[in-house]
Amino acid sequence: MGETGQDTADPVRMTAWVRGRVQGVGFRWWTRARALELGLAGAATNLSDGRVEVVAEGPRERCEELLSQLKGGATPGRVDGVVETWAQCRGSYTGFAER
Repeated sequence: MGETGQDTADPVRMTAWVRGRVQGVGFRWWTRARALELGLAGAATNLSDGRVEVVAEGPRERCEELLSQLKGGATPGRVDGVVETWAQCRGSYTGFAER
């Protein structure tokens, strides 16, 4: 059981806003590859303010692994900060898209 009383295998939705030099450097492609390796569904989207929004749905521990990789320093470009929120999985994604 996780901290919230939910089984860590229960699907969740993690939304992360990544700021830094993350547009035009292959960041969304890299994020998609990592998410697919983890078996997550979702999307990585360029925002008009220069950030990338990453939405991932799947088991919490796998979403946490993706979040760790986003913050880990091995990404393309340069990540200056990541802010994330957690919610219930909506099941609205199939595969992982770059937008």
